[in-house]
Amino acid sequence: MEETLKILVVEDDEVDRMAVRCALTKAGVQMELSEVGNGNDAFSALSTSAYDCVFLDYHLPDQDGLTLIQQLRFSEIKVPLVVLTGQGDEQITLQLIEAGATDYLSKSRISPESLAQVLRSAIRVYRAEMQADLANQQLRETHEQLIRKNQELERQQQLIQMQNFKLSEASLLKSHFLGTMSHELRTPMNAIIGFSQILLRPKFGQLTHQQADMVERILNNGKHLLMLLNEVLDFSKLEAGRLDLKAEIFDISKVINLAVAEMRSLADAKNLSLLVQTDLQNPLVFNDPVRIKQILINLLSNAIKFTESGDIWVEVKELPANRVAIIVQDTGIGIAPRDFKRIFEAFRQVDQTITRKYPGTGLGLAIIDSLVRMMGGKIFLESKLGIGSMFKIELPRQITLPTGAGEPPPIQGDSDGVFCSAKNPHQSSSQSRKAPIGYPKFKL
Repeated sequence: MEETLKILVVEDDEVDRMAVRCALTKAGVQMELSEVGNGNDAFSALSTSAYDCVFLDYHLPDQDGLTLIQQLRFSEIKVPLVVLTGQGDEQITLQLIEAGATDYLSKSRISPESLAQVLRSAIRVYRAEMQADLANQQLRETHEQLIRKNQELERQQQLIQMQNFKLSEASLLKSHFLGTMSHELRTPMNAIIGFSQILLRPKFGQLTHQQADMVERILNNGKHLLMLLNEVLDFSKLEAGRLDLKAEIFDISKVINLAVAEMRSLADAKNLSLLVQTDLQNPLVFNDPVRIKQILINLLSNAIKFTESGDIWVEVKELPANRVAIIVQDTGIGIAPRDFKRIFEAFRQVDQTITRKYPGTGLGLAIIDSLVRMMGGKIFLESKLGIGSMFKIELPRQITLPTGAGEPPPIQGDSDGVFCSAKNPHQSSSQSRKAPIGYPKFKL
């Protein structure tokens, strides 16, 4: 069904109005036609009703068509406008179009075909303009929303930066506090350990069995507390970037054996076998022997702590590309896959309750992770609950010193090869793994 158009004819000449009316009727336009004779009545009609098109005579008794168009646009009344011009008015058509007229038609050319064509064209152009205006309005609104969102994001970013600054400042204060307190507490703790050792020496007096037992407990607990304080102090230095590696050439197998010897008594106390295998063609490395020993002692301490029965193995072997591996493997309680990354976080333990079975600061693995990264190495973890765990530390045979520290001395007998790693740091696997030569079969 053809659309019924609401059309307004603004023309003071009755003959011209009739010519427009007849032409539209003969063209078969379905319409609701209104007619007015001057600009004021036209403005009033357009102010109160919506029209699909207006045929406007340029010469009106009270004002010209250009003035009426400007008045309509100023009042934001939008409607397709076709200006009907007389002889000699063609030169003003450009002004009419610029003012807001949709099209124009000379009265001498009015016919059903021309009028219907101009009508359809004017409505089509008007609707296209309205769609474009709507799209532009939506774009403007979207742009304004984006501006507001950007402003909000900038405000949030400023808040985040402020919070990050406060967190960074708090972290620095925390590290400073931990370092200061650890340092201050070590002095009286060393005194407690020293006097306990003196009391246990026979030349200072013979203690009863009960007294010796109590002093030994004081000594052991003092050593344990000192170890915890050292962990906190080391971590605070690492976090503040104040811990430096003191590299030198040393025999890594001797350092490994020394660390194992220190931890053997703890393993023996739990009836755990502590086995060592070294498979190095060249045992010399350029690294920090104190920190290498610390890494191994922390790994062995964890292995002994979390292993109730069975064995603990330590293996040191060659790797391609001038690298060495230190492997600590146990038959302990194992680690769930969801906890693989968490255990390397500072102060993080799998069991965070105050009634946990296995005490500690939760800094051991975090310190190991930081030290290994400083040395340019990687940590690999394989574990399965109820079966055991294996920590593998891969280190360069010769670490890179910080800028300004000078060139390290050459290490004779370095092995050459191509480094190839099939796993990422902290990556785990539950697949079977062969035990080192001479070790019992151990599958993860």
